[in-house]
Amino acid sequence: MASISLRHLRKHYAGQAVLHELSLEIADGEFVALVGPSGCGKSTLLRMVAGLEAVDEGEILLGTQRLNDVAPRERNIAMVFQNYALYPHMSVAENLGFALRLQGVRPALRKQRVDDVAAILNLQGLLERRPAQLSGGQRQRVAMGRAIIREPQAFLFDEPLSNLDAKLRVQMRTEIKALHQRLGTTTLYVTHDQIEAMTMADRIVVLKDGRIEQAGTPLELYDRPRNAFVAGFIGSPAMNLLAGRAQEGGRVLTDDGLLLPMPPGLALAPGRAVWLGVRPEHLEVTSADQGLRAKVQVLEPTGAETQIAARLGGQNVIAVSRERVDLRPGSTLGLRPLISQLHVFDQASGARLN
Repeated sequence: MASISLRHLRKHYAGQAVLHELSLEIADGEFVALVGPSGCGKSTLLRMVAGLEAVDEGEILLGTQRLNDVAPRERNIAMVFQNYALYPHMSVAENLGFALRLQGVRPALRKQRVDDVAAILNLQGLLERRPAQLSGGQRQRVAMGRAIIREPQAFLFDEPLSNLDAKLRVQMRTEIKALHQRLGTTTLYVTHDQIEAMTMADRIVVLKDGRIEQAGTPLELYDRPRNAFVAGFIGSPAMNLLAGRAQEGGRVLTDDGLLLPMPPGLALAPGRAVWLGVRPEHLEVTSADQGLRAKVQVLEPTGAETQIAARLGGQNVIAVSRERVDLRPGSTLGLRPLISQLHVFDQASGARLN
């Protein structure tokens, strides 16, 4: 196993900067997820680590080895792709053992290694099948097995679950996390699905426009987002961000005339433009006469909870109730924010203020 060091990386396409002086340290055995909107540079960064994209400036280290000029096949890194990248004319056993065959591993040892990996991934009964005879989840297991069998120093995953249905994605999330706990291999995982990142990673790195906005544990990013972008990106549903201005007495006057509390102990100059953030589960649903009056727009029951899209003043908000609610679109309800869980961000810079 080995750590991965990304130091002052820059990447340009046709004169356009994709990565700007990006630096990141990934500890030996750590599982790090890269998330961010489309075009933020996360897949480009992963491909640079794999050697599939050249580094314009900066350096990449695997342990103490500088990788910039090392060919992809010599990097001792295994990559699992979104589209599985299996050889359709080969059986599962042949796909799993292909890298070992190229390395000249003798057939008896190769078969033993294939059998060992098949047992880890529950592929024992599928070894003679070809990829076309497998389900999506089985193909992804084969792709993972082909990476595992090489016993690399690091794994790279490029949105490996995006082609699977919702139920299978949940199952594969659990399997990948359990696999990492068993093998302890350093892992860099790119995903557009923040739920994957939250549930699987030791640490999440949020990218925007080729820069790191925040890196930390899932709960650090969720509980104390560094800026308004991270606050709005991490969490499903996303944090509600209400535009307003600070007032005397520790309150915020929203742009549509609502007077709301600020977190205790936060004093800002009156008139300062801020975003007041509150997560949907921290908006308590009450009767219309006991909270801020809001008009229901859409109800989304999921069984365990109900997501309520409502109009609060002139702004749209989402509230989550973990109890059954008797509401209809167009009806009025009360929303009461949990003051201790409010977040305040500067409108100009997006920086956290509390």
